[in-house]
Amino acid sequence: MSLEDKLIEYEEYAERAIDWGVEFAPKLISAILVFIIGRWIISFINKLVRKFFEHKDYDQALESFLQSFISITLKVVLAVLVVTQLGVKTTSLVAMIGAAGLAIGLALQGSLSNFAGGVLILLFKPFRLGDFISAQGIDGTVKEISIFNTKLNTFGNQIAIIPNGQLANGNIINYNAENTRRENYKIGIGYGSNIKVAKDILLEICAEDERILKEPAPEVYVDSLGDSSVVLTLRFWARNENFWPARFNVIEQSKYRFDEAGIEIPFPQRVMHQLKEGKPQKEGKPNKKSKS
Repeated sequence: MSLEDKLIEYEEYAERAIDWGVEFAPKLISAILVFIIGRWIISFINKLVRKFFEHKDYDQALESFLQSFISITLKVVLAVLVVTQLGVKTTSLVAMIGAAGLAIGLALQGSLSNFAGGVLILLFKPFRLGDFISAQGIDGTVKEISIFNTKLNTFGNQIAIIPNGQLANGNIINYNAENTRRENYKIGIGYGSNIKVAKDILLEICAEDERILKEPAPEVYVDSLGDSSVVLTLRFWARNENFWPARFNVIEQSKYRFDEAGIEIPFPQRVMHQLKEGKPQKEGKPNKKSKS
């Protein structure tokens, strides 16, 4: 190919590029304007949402989630509008997004389940930050509620992470749902001990402890007649923040007071018999002397 032919070919490429640029420039400018205006609108809407939550008493975890969700949704809509301005057909774009969403959904079924569980927890609020709950065999204080999982601070100061999908579909015991909590304390006494004296001692312990509520009044019942003891049940109420100290005090004081009153608290015992070792005697006929 001669130099003249190459110059002609380059001129054709340049003309095509100029034509494409002239045709594409308005679309690009339009897309940039849509992007700038869209970002300003999204920023304005986010400010309105923040002000709305400032005047409403919502859970902090729910506020954070909704603000993030609204912001991300608006940004996705803006991205679709910008791409559309560049000349991409809306039907093709929707089909691509749908196919990608289906593939991602199949690959992240567990994560989507946890996401849905997080939304349900934040909306219906079976527990809040700081509540002491029991769920999935774990007891602990709720430290953090995120979109995909919930973190509990256990008694041993470990962090337990539970997926929200399991929490939303499982049983949950919220010990802080009410301001007060009742304890059913069981203790066994010997059959030879005085039941009335034992009941009076337990009620005295409750009366002396200011952390135990006087209304509803503490009660003591004979729960059952066991194999080796008479089982008493003490029921008392305390506020959540005083429950555990009151419970531990009742257990400790009941042992001290029962010992002072001579009330026996039976415990399992095992009796062992030791046999003396000895050589077994041989049985046989006595020796007979032969006569000469």
